[in-house]
Amino acid sequence: MKWTKRLQLTSLTLLSAGLLTYAGWGTAASMTAAAAPATPTPSCSSGDHGILQKLQKKHTDGSSEPLTFDAVDFLNADTGRAAGNGFLIGTSDGGCHFQEIYQGQWSFQQIDYPDNVHGWALATVQDGQAKYLIRTTDGGSTWKRLGSDMVTFERIEFLDSTTGFGYNRASTYYTNNGGVSWSKITTPANTRGADFTSRNSGWAVVIVPGRGYQVMRTTDGGASWKRMMNAAYSDPKYARVYANASQVYTVLYGGSGMSQTSYSLYGSSNAGSSWTRVIAQETAGGGPAPGSGAAKVKKGPGSGSPGNMQLVGKTTAFMVGYQPAAQMVGTGVTKNNGQAWSNSKTVLGFEGVISFVDDNQGWLAVRDLNSSTLYFTKDAGANWSAKFSFEF
Repeated sequence: MKWTKRLQLTSLTLLSAGLLTYAGWGTAASMTAAAAPATPTPSCSSGDHGILQKLQKKHTDGSSEPLTFDAVDFLNADTGRAAGNGFLIGTSDGGCHFQEIYQGQWSFQQIDYPDNVHGWALATVQDGQAKYLIRTTDGGSTWKRLGSDMVTFERIEFLDSTTGFGYNRASTYYTNNGGVSWSKITTPANTRGADFTSRNSGWAVVIVPGRGYQVMRTTDGGASWKRMMNAAYSDPKYARVYANASQVYTVLYGGSGMSQTSYSLYGSSNAGSSWTRVIAQETAGGGPAPGSGAAKVKKGPGSGSPGNMQLVGKTTAFMVGYQPAAQMVGTGVTKNNGQAWSNSKTVLGFEGVISFVDDNQGWLAVRDLNSSTLYFTKDAGANWSAKFSFEF
């Protein structure tokens, strides 16, 4: 996300009844293992929950950007974290209460937790441009930079406490020691997006100048690649691919102009043997969408630019979309491998990032002119309820 990205908290303040009191998440017990409260738990609340007030005041005094959410990652509907410019907060009761986990120099761009203890992040130092890979082994209370050099990763994904992947538009990297060292995985020439579900199994989207996009697959760790789909487009530039054990989706970007973006979303549920053109969004400013053939819908979520996707299980996929000029952020979902697609109502905002944990429950971080808000849904995005908000 392009919002400001900075914030961290040095100690955990457990504000809600029912949570164990220890210095950092993951150091003694998981949040879900807390003993039953001795007194009734206070009712659910929204707003800023009374935390980060001093930091928020510092960032709204005209000398700094206001606090904003730039990253969100949930393990389940109750337990997860959200982070931004200088802070990391968490909840263990579905957003009824939040706790400060970290406050400090790091401005988080992405966070990734395979469990409740181990986490990684792409972050800058305050307002700096250099991006670093950092790691926590205590749930997020403390962070250690991995290596002294900045990284080129645009995205990270860890499968467990040791195994992970780092991606930029052209390259893919693999680690089996928690990010201490990385090896480059061979991807096809002109790769513009990749995603691996294991060290051996991966997908890549390549561009063929003047002709279009090709979706490729490897089952031997990049030693060989097989073409699985072609999508014609005269000026291919950028693509994203998302995969799990059962599904693969690719977002193929067209042109942009007049605050409009054209793109196509293709999906497959049979390892790329056949594909469904789920979304084909053509716009006046961006022109035609890449590829050809009928699509299930002609507009994506928010009728705007595509954001991140989340694949759940064998049949469900979510995507966020945003249209900054109209201040609209929305989500879309398929629950039958792209054979039908439904776009949700929009919320006010410029951009958004999602973290869905099952077929219906998920989280959305959004910024608008006056606030940065975490929303929760229990009906696959048909309705969103605000759980935490920073007012500017």
